[in-house]
Amino acid sequence: MDIAIKIKSVLDQLNTVLIGKNSQVQDSVACLLAGGHLLIEDVPGVGKTTLAHALARTFGLQFSRVQFTADLMPGDLSGVAVYERQKEAFVFHPGPVFSQVLLADEINRASPKTQSALLEAMEEKQVSVEGQTRPLPSPFFVIATQNPFDQLGTYALPESQLDRFLMRISLGYPERQAERQLLTGNDRRDVLATLPAVLNGAELSVLQAAVGQVHAADPLLDYVQDLITATRSGHWFMQGLSPRAGIALMRAARAQALISGRNYVAPDDVQAILPQCIAHRLVPVGDAGRGAVEQVRAMIDAVPLP
Repeated sequence: MDIAIKIKSVLDQLNTVLIGKNSQVQDSVACLLAGGHLLIEDVPGVGKTTLAHALARTFGLQFSRVQFTADLMPGDLSGVAVYERQKEAFVFHPGPVFSQVLLADEINRASPKTQSALLEAMEEKQVSVEGQTRPLPSPFFVIATQNPFDQLGTYALPESQLDRFLMRISLGYPERQAERQLLTGNDRRDVLATLPAVLNGAELSVLQAAVGQVHAADPLLDYVQDLITATRSGHWFMQGLSPRAGIALMRAARAQALISGRNYVAPDDVQAILPQCIAHRLVPVGDAGRGAVEQVRAMIDAVPLP
């Protein structure tokens, strides 16, 4: 399998669905190639769910969608054991979490209790139901969408949940030319219905293995450690990155390098994915006057390159 051709095919197909969002599409592919979970945050109607559907179809994986609402219960996700009279026993009925791609639509409209039901699944790729631990399919990805937390009927995701997402991206409004194509072209749902699978599970495993083989030189690792140390200095953020976040950052940087056609990680790869990988894990210091993404970019400018 030619890795470069396969990745280009994936990106080209996704860009026919999400017009004018090339950087966000590339971030999404890097996240999934790195084996992470993706959080898409933005106002309603800008294409969050469309991107999630397109990713699942393009990667050719088993897919399920859950609309998160205030009355959604943990058992609605993981499944329940139901007594069946014919068998005279309780039989477990798997929930939608037992799929390779779970679209958690508007995840922050569910209660914290239901949100926390995903923690074990996202970190350990398993769920515990009725005292029994059950493995999830492999690969297992959560693609979650959420509306801004200041909108009605939303619950802020706790830090422990946010830390399970490798990346958080925002789509934003389309540029004028891209929006003209949306206004004059086919409905995005019609485009989604005709999308073929560009990858299958075996090919995805090959690409993920290739991500793990991307080289990171010692000076590059020194640079990443300098960035992590900067987040812990107290100058930029209230609390710094955890070791788990640093490991996730390196996985994403390797995936970014592979997409760029290189077998080594460059500082540009780290800088390109750093805001998407760490901004949702950090809280800026009170007097910064900037959001987390802007603060990360300011920190990048302040930390010297190797």
